[in-house]
Amino acid sequence: MDFKQLAARRRSIRKYEDRKVSPEAIRSIIETTLTAPSSKNCRSTRIAFTEDPAILEVISTMRSTGAQFVKDAPLAFFILGDDSDTDLWKENCAISATVLQIAAEDMGLGTCWVHVNGRPFRNEDPGGKTAGDYLKENIPQLAPYRILCVVACGYPAIRPKAHQPGPEDGDKSFRI
Repeated sequence: MDFKQLAARRRSIRKYEDRKVSPEAIRSIIETTLTAPSSKNCRSTRIAFTEDPAILEVISTMRSTGAQFVKDAPLAFFILGDDSDTDLWKENCAISATVLQIAAEDMGLGTCWVHVNGRPFRNEDPGGKTAGDYLKENIPQLAPYRILCVVACGYPAIRPKAHQPGPEDGDKSFRI
C-alpha cells in the first residue's frame, strides 16, 4: 500500500477486537514514532503505553465525553511532552501522534486520538480540574510530563471505508 492509500485508510477506530497487540508491534510503533520531526530536533516527545485494564479504565473516565471507549481497547499510548526542552512541545507531540497513528495503520491496527491537553475533567466544570490533572493523580508516572493526548490502539472490530474526498469537502487549498 502506498502512502496515499495508507493515509486515506486511517480512520478513527473506537471498537476493537478482543486481541492483544504483540510486544514486537508495540516496539515497532514506538520506534517509528520516535523518528518524527521536532522543533530544532529537540526530541521533546515522550511515549508511554499501557495494556493494563485498570489504567485503560482510568483513561476512559478522564473526561465526561469522548474517552469512554478506551476501556475496551487492548492498548493505549500516552503522547507526552517535556516542556523543559521547548515551548513547542504541543506541536512536537501532535506530529508524533500523527506518525504513531500512521505507523499503527501500516501494521493493520486501528487508532483513535483522545485529546487531553486543556480538556476539562467534567464538561459541567470547564474551569475546574482538567483531564490531565485527573490522569496525573491516578497515574503518577505521568507527573513529570505534559500530556497532549492518548491514542487508543488495537485490531479494528469494524473497518470504515477509506476517506474519499468528495464535493462536500470543497476546495480546501488555494494558490497565493
